Amino acid sequence: MTAAPAFGDALVARVQQRRSQIVLGIDPDPAALWPAAAGTLPSGAGASGPAEAGEVAAAVQSHCGALIDAVADSCVAAKLQLARFEALGEPGRAVLGAVAEHARGAGLLVIADGKRGDIDVTSQAYAASLAHGLDTPFGHIDGLGADLVTVNPLMGRDALAPFVAAARAAGSGVLVLVRTSNPGASDIEDLELRAGGTVWERVAEIVDELGAAGVGAEGLSDVGAVFGATAPEHLARARELMGAAPFLLPGVGAQGGRVEDLEPAFRPGRAAGLISVSRSVSDAHRSLGGDPAQAAAQECERLRSVAWDVSERALALG
Repeated sequence: MTAAPAFGDALVARVQQRRSQIVLGIDPDPAALWPAAAGTLPSGAGASGPAEAGEVAAAVQSHCGALIDAVADSCVAAKLQLARFEALGEPGRAVLGAVAEHARGAGLLVIADGKRGDIDVTSQAYAASLAHGLDTPFGHIDGLGADLVTVNPLMGRDALAPFVAAARAAGSGVLVLVRTSNPGASDIEDLELRAGGTVWERVAEIVDELGAAGVGAEGLSDVGAVFGATAPEHLARARELMGAAPFLLPGVGAQGGRVEDLEPAFRPGRAAGLISVSRSVSDAHRSLGGDPAQAAAQECERLRSVAWDVSERALALG
């Protein structure tokens, strides 16, 4: 069997092809759908019941498809927040697969954002469900087909290893939570360890160690880090510890992060930083006015241009 190409090389190629490092965060709220999608709901939708759950899920699918269509040209990937789909019940799980397929059809990589992590056998099942499926004695069961999955390192290296092994076999990647964008990140992630350094720095070392065998010809690994754009003061240190890891950088926009502050993430190359944006794009019409799709496209293209310029500056600085 021919080995799958290194994920880092595929990521570099996709970023160059689309001239974008923007990741569209898709975390749909049934109470905040674009008007065209919300208008498909009958009056009284939202009450409990299987039929109405299906109607809400269909409206969510319509909203997500319209959002992808509006901004895909300015993006390199779509990040699907699994909880937002799972909360819709059984219809939501079908919509999750349909939205992933829609994103792939628009030329985008798919990131499954579920922050999974458990003992080894459970992590193997998570990896199968989110990535390329499970081989059983009765045949193959398809997974979501995600190109990247987010994982939680709290239980240690053995909870991460099954995700890395599954991703490496399939030519996909893993994103480990290292230093997150939420205000409570400092409660644990910034704690000093007896041996020196912080919790997040130790996780960063593990990311670098796990990713060493998966570095492609372009210098990027298949094991990356989720690193909050709300803590740019730590980015230079993070890059020292994880020289080959692609960084997913959430927190731009609604959480206060700024693209302009993320230059250290791009020092290994343009594809080394992926900037996740969600509400700042999907809700752009609330501040810019006008048609939601046009406002989203305008804001997403603005962010793409700023990010590309920041990565160009990083490369010029060497």
